[in-house]
Amino acid sequence: MRLRPYTTILPKPLLPIGDRPILEIILRQLAAAGFERVDLCVGHLGDLIRVYFSDGTVLPEGLELDWHWEPGEPLGTAGALRVVPGLDTTFLAMNGDILTTLDYGELMAHHRESGATLTIAVQGRRVEIDLGVLELEGGRVTAYDEKPALTYDVSMGIYAYEPRALDHLPSDGPCSFPELVQRLLAAGEHVAYYRSDADWFDIGTTAEYERAVAELERRGGWTG
Repeated sequence: MRLRPYTTILPKPLLPIGDRPILEIILRQLAAAGFERVDLCVGHLGDLIRVYFSDGTVLPEGLELDWHWEPGEPLGTAGALRVVPGLDTTFLAMNGDILTTLDYGELMAHHRESGATLTIAVQGRRVEIDLGVLELEGGRVTAYDEKPALTYDVSMGIYAYEPRALDHLPSDGPCSFPELVQRLLAAGEHVAYYRSDADWFDIGTTAEYERAVAELERRGGWTG
Protein backbone atom coordinates (compact mmCIF):
# COMPACT_ATOMS: atom_id res chain seq x y z
CA MET A 1 0.00 0.00 0.00
CA ARG A 2 2.83 2.41 0.87
CA LEU A 3 4.41 1.99 -2.57
CA ARG A 4 1.37 2.77 -4.69
CA PRO A 5 1.04 3.49 -7.56
CA TYR A 6 4.10 1.34 -8.36
CA THR A 7 2.71 -1.78 -6.69
CA THR A 8 -0.70 -1.52 -8.34
CA ILE A 9 0.69 -3.58 -11.22
CA LEU A 10 4.01 -4.89 -9.88
CA PRO A 11 4.92 -6.77 -6.68
CA LYS A 12 7.62 -4.97 -4.69
CA PRO A 13 10.40 -7.48 -5.50
CA LEU A 14 10.00 -6.69 -9.22
CA LEU A 15 10.38 -2.92 -8.89
CA PRO A 16 13.33 -1.95 -11.09
CA ILE A 17 16.56 -0.53 -9.72
CA GLY A 18 18.32 0.51 -12.90
CA ASP A 19 17.85 -2.25 -15.46
CA ARG A 20 17.15 -5.07 -12.98
CA PRO A 21 14.40 -5.73 -10.44
CA ILE A 22 15.24 -5.73 -6.76
CA LEU A 23 14.82 -9.49 -6.41
CA GLU A 24 17.17 -10.27 -9.27
CA ILE A 25 19.87 -8.16 -7.61
CA ILE A 26 19.30 -10.03 -4.33
CA LEU A 27 19.52 -13.43 -6.02
CA ARG A 28 22.74 -12.49 -7.79
CA GLN A 29 24.23 -11.35 -4.48
CA LEU A 30 23.22 -14.59 -2.76
CA ALA A 31 24.70 -16.68 -5.57
CA ALA A 32 27.95 -14.70 -5.36
CA ALA A 33 28.02 -15.40 -1.59
CA GLY A 34 27.85 -19.15 -2.22
CA PHE A 35 24.15 -19.89 -1.78
CA GLU A 36 22.88 -22.63 -4.10
CA ARG A 37 19.16 -22.75 -3.31
CA VAL A 38 16.60 -20.06 -2.62
CA ASP A 39 13.01 -20.68 -1.51
CA LEU A 40 10.60 -17.90 -2.45
CA CYS A 41 7.41 -17.51 -0.41
CA VAL A 42 5.04 -15.56 -2.62
CA GLY A 43 1.55 -14.19 -2.43
CA HIS A 44 0.37 -10.89 -3.94
CA LEU A 45 1.09 -10.88 -7.71
CA GLY A 46 3.41 -13.83 -7.19
CA ASP A 47 2.63 -15.20 -10.66
CA LEU A 48 4.40 -12.20 -12.18
CA ILE A 49 7.54 -12.98 -10.17
CA ARG A 50 7.50 -16.58 -11.37
CA VAL A 51 6.99 -15.55 -14.99
CA TYR A 52 9.93 -13.15 -14.81
CA PHE A 53 12.30 -15.79 -13.45
CA SER A 54 11.05 -18.46 -15.84
CA ASP A 55 13.43 -16.83 -18.33
CA GLY A 56 16.60 -18.76 -17.57
CA THR A 57 18.81 -15.88 -18.69
CA VAL A 58 18.05 -13.74 -15.61
CA LEU A 59 18.83 -16.38 -12.96
CA PRO A 60 22.44 -16.74 -11.80
CA GLU A 61 24.02 -19.99 -13.00
CA GLY A 62 23.90 -22.77 -10.42
CA LEU A 63 21.17 -21.17 -8.29
CA GLU A 64 18.04 -23.28 -7.73
CA LEU A 65 14.70 -21.56 -7.08
CA ASP A 66 11.82 -23.26 -5.27
CA TRP A 67 8.39 -21.63 -5.08
CA HIS A 68 5.96 -21.73 -2.16
CA TRP A 69 2.50 -20.18 -2.20
CA GLU A 70 0.80 -18.92 0.94
CA PRO A 71 -2.63 -20.58 1.14
CA GLY A 72 -5.45 -18.11 1.76
CA GLU A 73 -4.55 -15.31 4.17
CA PRO A 74 -0.95 -14.04 4.33
CA LEU A 75 1.03 -15.98 6.95
CA GLY A 76 3.30 -13.13 8.01
CA THR A 77 7.05 -12.61 7.81
CA ALA A 78 7.78 -15.63 10.03
CA GLY A 79 4.67 -17.78 9.60
CA ALA A 80 5.38 -18.15 5.86
CA LEU A 81 8.36 -20.36 6.76
CA ARG A 82 5.90 -23.11 7.69
CA VAL A 83 5.20 -23.72 3.98
CA VAL A 84 8.89 -24.31 3.18
CA PRO A 85 9.89 -27.98 3.48
CA GLY A 86 13.38 -29.17 4.35
CA LEU A 87 14.48 -26.34 6.66
CA ASP A 88 16.57 -28.77 8.72
CA THR A 89 19.88 -26.92 8.74
CA THR A 90 21.08 -23.34 9.33
CA PHE A 91 19.45 -20.99 6.81
CA LEU A 92 19.15 -17.32 5.88
CA ALA A 93 15.77 -15.60 5.65
CA MET A 94 15.18 -12.11 4.34
CA ASN A 95 12.56 -9.83 2.89
CA GLY A 96 12.36 -9.57 -0.88
CA ASP A 97 12.50 -5.77 -1.05
CA ILE A 98 15.91 -5.10 0.51
CA LEU A 99 19.01 -3.75 -1.19
CA THR A 100 22.21 -3.92 0.82
CA THR A 101 25.95 -4.46 0.56
CA LEU A 102 25.85 -6.65 3.67
CA ASP A 103 28.25 -9.62 3.49
CA TYR A 104 25.86 -12.57 3.83
CA GLY A 105 28.74 -14.99 4.36
CA GLU A 106 30.03 -13.02 7.33
CA LEU A 107 26.55 -12.87 8.83
CA MET A 108 26.19 -16.66 8.61
CA ALA A 109 29.67 -17.23 10.06
CA HIS A 110 28.93 -14.87 12.97
CA HIS A 111 25.66 -16.69 13.62
CA ARG A 112 27.29 -20.11 13.73
CA GLU A 113 30.06 -18.91 16.04
CA SER A 114 27.54 -17.34 18.44
CA GLY A 115 25.59 -20.55 18.96
CA ALA A 116 22.37 -18.52 18.74
CA THR A 117 18.97 -19.84 17.73
CA LEU A 118 18.41 -16.70 15.66
CA THR A 119 20.65 -13.82 14.61
CA ILE A 120 19.27 -10.48 13.41
CA ALA A 121 21.28 -8.17 11.17
CA VAL A 122 21.03 -4.71 12.73
CA GLN A 123 22.03 -1.19 11.86
CA GLY A 124 21.88 2.16 13.64
CA ARG A 125 19.19 4.41 12.25
CA ARG A 126 18.96 8.12 13.10
CA VAL A 127 15.44 9.39 13.77
CA GLU A 128 14.82 13.12 13.84
CA ILE A 129 11.97 14.42 15.99
CA ASP A 130 10.47 17.55 14.45
CA LEU A 131 9.05 18.80 17.72
CA GLY A 132 10.22 20.06 21.08
CA VAL A 133 10.51 17.10 23.46
CA LEU A 134 9.75 17.68 27.16
CA GLU A 135 10.72 15.77 30.27
CA LEU A 136 8.00 16.05 32.92
CA GLU A 137 7.98 15.23 36.61
CA GLY A 138 5.68 16.17 39.47
CA GLY A 139 3.76 18.81 37.51
CA ARG A 140 6.97 20.53 36.35
CA VAL A 141 8.89 20.64 33.12
CA THR A 142 12.38 19.42 34.01
CA ALA A 143 13.99 19.56 30.56
CA TYR A 144 13.30 20.79 27.06
CA ASP A 145 15.04 19.41 23.96
CA GLU A 146 14.19 21.15 20.70
CA LYS A 147 13.99 18.80 17.69
CA PRO A 148 16.32 16.11 19.03
CA ALA A 149 17.83 13.33 16.90
CA LEU A 150 17.81 9.84 18.36
CA THR A 151 19.66 6.72 17.16
CA TYR A 152 18.12 3.27 17.44
CA ASP A 153 19.36 -0.20 16.54
CA VAL A 154 16.89 -1.51 13.95
CA SER A 155 16.39 -4.79 12.16
CA MET A 156 17.66 -4.87 8.56
CA GLY A 157 15.10 -7.54 7.63
CA ILE A 158 17.83 -10.20 7.24
CA TYR A 159 18.05 -13.15 9.64
CA ALA A 160 20.11 -16.30 10.23
CA TYR A 161 18.04 -19.16 11.65
CA GLU A 162 18.63 -22.47 13.30
CA PRO A 163 15.82 -24.95 12.52
CA ARG A 164 14.85 -25.11 16.22
CA ALA A 165 13.62 -21.51 15.96
CA LEU A 166 10.71 -22.81 13.89
CA ASP A 167 9.51 -24.90 16.84
CA HIS A 168 8.35 -21.63 18.41
CA LEU A 169 5.99 -20.71 15.57
CA PRO A 170 2.26 -21.11 16.31
CA SER A 171 0.82 -24.27 14.74
CA ASP A 172 -1.34 -22.29 12.32
CA GLY A 173 -2.37 -18.78 11.35
CA PRO A 174 -0.16 -15.75 10.70
CA CYS A 175 2.95 -14.93 12.68
CA SER A 176 5.08 -11.83 12.22
CA PHE A 177 8.82 -11.85 12.75
CA PRO A 178 8.59 -9.56 15.83
CA GLU A 179 6.10 -12.02 17.35
CA LEU A 180 8.51 -14.91 16.75
CA VAL A 181 11.34 -12.98 18.43
CA GLN A 182 9.12 -12.35 21.46
CA ARG A 183 8.32 -16.07 21.61
CA LEU A 184 12.00 -17.00 21.45
CA LEU A 185 12.93 -14.52 24.18
CA ALA A 186 10.09 -15.72 26.42
CA ALA A 187 11.35 -19.29 25.98
CA GLY A 188 14.88 -18.28 26.98
CA GLU A 189 16.38 -18.92 23.55
CA HIS A 190 19.58 -17.14 22.51
CA VAL A 191 18.75 -14.34 20.04
CA ALA A 192 21.92 -12.66 18.77
CA TYR A 193 22.61 -9.68 16.54
CA TYR A 194 25.09 -8.89 13.79
CA ARG A 195 25.88 -5.19 13.52
CA SER A 196 26.55 -3.82 10.05
CA ASP A 197 27.31 -0.42 8.57
CA ALA A 198 26.72 -1.67 5.01
CA ASP A 199 24.64 0.33 2.57
CA TRP A 200 21.01 -0.58 3.21
CA PHE A 201 17.71 0.32 1.59
CA ASP A 202 14.49 -1.15 2.97
CA ILE A 203 12.25 -0.35 0.02
CA GLY A 204 8.90 -0.12 1.77
CA THR A 205 8.02 3.47 0.84
CA THR A 206 8.15 5.60 -2.27
CA ALA A 207 10.78 7.85 -0.68
CA GLU A 208 13.08 4.90 0.10
CA TYR A 209 12.62 3.47 -3.39
CA GLU A 210 13.53 6.79 -4.98
CA ARG A 211 16.55 7.05 -2.64
CA ALA A 212 17.77 3.62 -3.80
CA VAL A 213 17.37 4.60 -7.46
CA ALA A 214 19.26 7.84 -6.87
CA GLU A 215 22.07 5.94 -5.11
CA LEU A 216 22.38 3.56 -8.06
CA GLU A 217 22.68 6.50 -10.45
CA ARG A 218 25.31 8.10 -8.22
CA ARG A 219 27.37 4.90 -8.04
CA GLY A 220 26.92 3.95 -11.68
CA GLY A 221 25.66 0.50 -10.73
CA TRP A 222 24.71 -1.80 -7.89
CA THR A 223 27.17 -4.62 -7.36
CA GLY A 224 26.32 -5.63 -3.78
